[in-house]
Formats: sequence, C-alpha cells, structure tokens
Amino acid sequence: MVDEVCLNDALLAGAKEVFETMIFMDIEESSEPDRQVEGDALLGSITFKGNLEGCLTICCGVLCAKTIAVNMLGMDSGEELSKEETHDAIGEVTNMVMGSVKSRVQDSVGDLEVSIPSVVSGRGLDSSLGDGTTKILVKVGIEDEYIAELSLLYRASSR
Repeated sequence: MVDEVCLNDALLAGAKEVFETMIFMDIEESSEPDRQVEGDALLGSITFKGNLEGCLTICCGVLCAKTIAVNMLGMDSGEELSKEETHDAIGEVTNMVMGSVKSRVQDSVGDLEVSIPSVVSGRGLDSSLGDGTTKILVKVGIEDEYIAELSLLYRASSR
C-alpha cells in the first residue's frame, strides 16, 4: 500500500506537471502554511475508487480560478470569462491533476476508477469523507500571487 509521503509527493508533482504544461503557470509548495484561501472560492472535486477510495480537491479564490482559466484557454487577460467557463476550467484542472496523480500511484495501489469532476462555489469550502479517512493537504503558491489548497482524502477500500 502507498504511504502518506508518497501520496503527498504524487499530489504536488502531479499538480506541478499540469500547471506547468497545460496552464503555463508555476506553482510551489507555499512557504506560508497558515495562509488561507479567503473570500469567494471555487472547489473542484473528483472521486476515485479501487483499492483506495476517496476524493481529490483543488480549492482557490475566484480571482485565482479566473487567472487559471484565462491561461488554460489561451485568452488575453482582459477578456471576460463567464462563470461557466471558469467552473469548467477548474473542473478540467482537477481532472488533469487526478490523472497525473493516478499515473504516479497506480503501480502501488492498483487501478483506480475516476468520476467526472464537479465544482462548487462559496466561502470556507472544505471536504470530508467521514471517519477512517486520511487527508493530505498541500498549500501551493501560484505565480507568487495566489494561494490554493490541494487535498487528497482517502481510505482503504472495503471491497
């Protein structure tokens, strides 16, 4: 079975790969671990099941989400984005990061079935899978301007 350190590394490496190659933005683990995503935020979530079952989430402020969407879609920063375009972009980023994490851990945990992503908006967003769940939380700085939280909640499958 894979351990927390391995999953932490897979989550950060997977996110870095996606952000650098598909969104053209640099991310680094935050040097400010107490800094929080504040105000209105978007949380992209995708579930998985197999020998591990759980959920991967990406949470960031609305301005960060819009910047990610603009970069991902190759738009000029002054162009207007609809709420749906921003939500779709965060959903797709979540999906791509999950794919990258999955490819990094499947030799250790076996194949994982992955759902379609969903995105919610609000304030103080968090996710939980209840008792017996392990949560890995990685705070990242994006382009030295934004903060985002990457989390992986999981437990051994009962199957």
